Amino acid sequence: MSTSRRFTVDLFRHSCRRPLNPAPSFRLRTSTARSLHTTRPTLNGPARPSPSTSPKGPNPAARGARVAPVGMLVGGGVLASLFAVAWQDHDDDWEPKSVQPSSQDRDGRDPSLPRFRLSDVRKHDGSSPEPWVTLEDKVYDITEWVGAHPGGDVILRAAGGSIEPYWKIFSIHNTAYVREILDQYHIGFIDTADLVNGRPAAEAIEDPFETDPVRDPRLIAHTTKPMNAEPLTDELDVEFKTPNELFYVRHHMWVPVVEEDKADEHALTVELPNGEERRYTLAELKERFPIHKVTAVLQCSGNRRNDMTRHAGKTNGLQWGVGAISNAEWEGVRLSDVLADAGLKVASATAVTRPSGGEDDDALDPKSLHVQFSGLEAYGSSIPLPKAIDPSGDVLLAFGMNGKPLPRDHGYPLRSVVPGTVAARSVKWLSKIVVSDEESPSQWQRRDYKSFGPNEGANPDWSRAVSIQEMPITSAITGVWVGDCVRNSKTVWQKSSSQSGNVIDLGAVDKKVGVTSTPKPSAEPIAVQGYAYSGGGRAITRVDISLDGGKSWDQAELIDDCATPGSCFGNKAWSWKRWRYLGKLPTPETAGEEKACSTVVVKAVDDAYNAQPETHSSIYNVRGNLATAWHRVRICPTCVDKGDGKGVVWSTGDKFGCGFKKEGEAGEERK
Repeated sequence: MSTSRRFTVDLFRHSCRRPLNPAPSFRLRTSTARSLHTTRPTLNGPARPSPSTSPKGPNPAARGARVAPVGMLVGGGVLASLFAVAWQDHDDDWEPKSVQPSSQDRDGRDPSLPRFRLSDVRKHDGSSPEPWVTLEDKVYDITEWVGAHPGGDVILRAAGGSIEPYWKIFSIHNTAYVREILDQYHIGFIDTADLVNGRPAAEAIEDPFETDPVRDPRLIAHTTKPMNAEPLTDELDVEFKTPNELFYVRHHMWVPVVEEDKADEHALTVELPNGEERRYTLAELKERFPIHKVTAVLQCSGNRRNDMTRHAGKTNGLQWGVGAISNAEWEGVRLSDVLADAGLKVASATAVTRPSGGEDDDALDPKSLHVQFSGLEAYGSSIPLPKAIDPSGDVLLAFGMNGKPLPRDHGYPLRSVVPGTVAARSVKWLSKIVVSDEESPSQWQRRDYKSFGPNEGANPDWSRAVSIQEMPITSAITGVWVGDCVRNSKTVWQKSSSQSGNVIDLGAVDKKVGVTSTPKPSAEPIAVQGYAYSGGGRAITRVDISLDGGKSWDQAELIDDCATPGSCFGNKAWSWKRWRYLGKLPTPETAGEEKACSTVVVKAVDDAYNAQPETHSSIYNVRGNLATAWHRVRICPTCVDKGDGKGVVWSTGDKFGCGFKKEGEAGEERK
């Protein structure tokens, strides 16, 4: 068999052996900050010179060969693509060698893959143009992953050694989902000479989270390294503007450290499509541009993901309750002003057509461009340029939050705030802006924050789904009280911006409403509160409430938090709409009767008459994004006989649903 043919057969055999995972390989970097490979292993032998450094010059097919099995699933003939890659990768000045594993490597592991000594792996550290990592007894070449890895160059901390100690810290990454992506870069195994009981010696690393800020104990942490937390459900919307310390926290890595005495020196680089750059310090932004305020919600695309899990099926990602959403007053400078100052010239963002021959005939078409944001901790995301420069879009480069400097957890000293858009586009610790003809190449833009049809299962075609930008309409219940918990309560309930004090007597609120069906004579008072929100600046116009699982409906009272001048800022309805409701709940007439449970349901409508879907099964996706179906909370009031012959006392009892207890604890069936 000729050398060329033998290489082709070896490649075919190896490719068929590798798992055909349809996840993309994300070789999408727009810059060339890292050089191409200088060495790489053969499929069944030691490292050889890379075709990229061959005297014949770069060979793009060499890079394509390693991700060919993934690409084949997207389109094209399997054999044709495979053999084309194999033959193009052949160089006359390179002789592949068939290397048989030694007796010590005949250990049940794939004999066609090479073995590497740990001393060789260490040479491929973060300074190497070809970084490697190990996991258990496997070796991975992550060169092509670095550009799109969640964390970017952060993964280079592990290069040359094991990734396992980092995953013990970054527990959020130690999932089958991430391992499937990593498996695409598997190149060999650790030599048995460096293994003890099948594993290399454990490594100790410095904890990068040691400098993270202290968080409010009222936050419910889903993960601590990195911190991802939401406030207690009944604390979430007590105030219109969420207190900074209770604003939900969504991190992918540790919090960057920027010293307060150096904050004004923090630099923001703006790069235009032609490659020109303009650098601004924070002090310069504050001094040279008008200061603006915007009152806006930030909401994670995974808000209420746990609701979708409960009612539709397993989802990947943090199991947020109803609290991955918060509202604040942001202060900063308009992104549009900064881009114009940096020299960006585009056609009118609102013009569908424009006359030819005008003086702006050479201006760029904003509809073909994107604004990419990058943070200090390597997070990246982007928005369409028309949103960035729309005068009514209110996109800010913010340095203030609720009248104070940005807290460290929320982007200190500078972040983008993109109202009406998924919070994943409001990048914290902002350090660079690039105006480009493509979306951000990061995984957060190209994969994580997308949604797709409920039929696409666990391995959707991510390339077919558009990145989430404007958020759909949603609503949620944050508090329920029944019976004497309403009559006699002086508890924290929602207060409007114009009201003073910290408590409202629920029994004293003047609102006589009830469900459309006729309640039993022994009906007890019920008080419900929550929030509603729609993206794109669309205002909430109605919130519907049902106390019987959706059979009959009534409308909640919408709190006008923006009635007082100076309480809301912005050109559109960027903030949430809080609502509250008082009604009558039918209950058993005596304490001896069986406990009665009722399902309270909420759904909202915005000014474009968008409404929430009824079920999560109709919008199910394995990432659990955009879980916006009707919010259902099952309540099981309790009663006690007062013993005076005057009846019983009813109280709220248990509450089950997303943001409250698990349904299984009440035996509730999925709907």
